[in-house]
Amino acid sequence: MKGLVLVTDGFEDSEFSYPFYRLRESGWDVDVATPDGDSVTGEHGYEFDGNVAIDEESPSWFAEEYDLLVVPGGDSPEALRTEAPAAADVVAAFDDREKPIAAICHGAQLLISADILAGRRATGYWSLEVDVENAGAEYVDEPVVVDENLVTSRVPDDLPAFMDATLRLVEADPEAEPAAARV
Repeated sequence: MKGLVLVTDGFEDSEFSYPFYRLRESGWDVDVATPDGDSVTGEHGYEFDGNVAIDEESPSWFAEEYDLLVVPGGDSPEALRTEAPAAADVVAAFDDREKPIAAICHGAQLLISADILAGRRATGYWSLEVDVENAGAEYVDEPVVVDENLVTSRVPDDLPAFMDATLRLVEADPEAEPAAARV
């Protein structure tokens, strides 16, 4: 299984690192797509290497090549809108193919730009409630919301629930008991 993290400088460090390492621990190959394919630095100074440039491949290539898209929050989603407008097209291509998209916190900004929220349920950082609703979605103030292929969460404290729901979705068993509750 192959996952893709879509990010640029200013991401919330834990919202990048937690999903990145959780997926790798689960046996996934995880690539990091940045505007130029170079390394990126988070809000708290952590640096991660990028290995795919967003503009070097078509959005449909990403959706064909990868099984899961992760969009961390922080300042990254807003910056991607201007630094790499094709990032929203990558999100839309994943959604067109009904492939899993996991977005946390301000990651909802990129979902809005991709125009994939109409008629859905989603969550994100509290200040995005009106934006999510204006995009046509029902904003739900819960730690994690799953709507078909879309997993959304609000804040770093929601990361365990976010990744449990994401892994259950990609394992094709969304009704499975969360890992924390298994004996």
